[in-house]
Amino acid sequence: MAHWLLKSEPDTFGYPDLVKARREGWDGIRNYQARNFMREMRVGDQAIFYHSNTTPPGVAGVCKVVRRAEPDPSQFDPTSKYFDPKSTAENPIWDWVTVAPVRALRYVPLDELKTIPELSESRLLAKGNRLSVMPLSDLEFDAIVACATRG
Repeated sequence: MAHWLLKSEPDTFGYPDLVKARREGWDGIRNYQARNFMREMRVGDQAIFYHSNTTPPGVAGVCKVVRRAEPDPSQFDPTSKYFDPKSTAENPIWDWVTVAPVRALRYVPLDELKTIPELSESRLLAKGNRLSVMPLSDLEFDAIVACATRG
């Protein structure tokens, strides 16, 4: 099983929204590297659900992949902000994976994540990294979950 980090803006779709929905397609990814990471995901892989573009940003929960990458339908919808006129049903460009909640975690803000030694080399903490989908090592994933489960 691989581990991932998925970023979402909580005012658009936060961890509580995933809990309420029970499963959801991770739509709107329009970065090739992030899309390629989603194409590597397998059913059962777990991800840290990270709230971005909020004050403070941080970890909110754990989710799991319940359906592998497939074409993101928002790319074909002209009314969607994620519409891509270059993408066609015959040659889709963008994918999504479907995720489901595993468990909510104590909210761990970014400043606290920066104090975890196992994350010192993590892409999450790298300067200028704005990637919304990224792999985590087992050590990074376990360290985040351990931090969030310590009161």
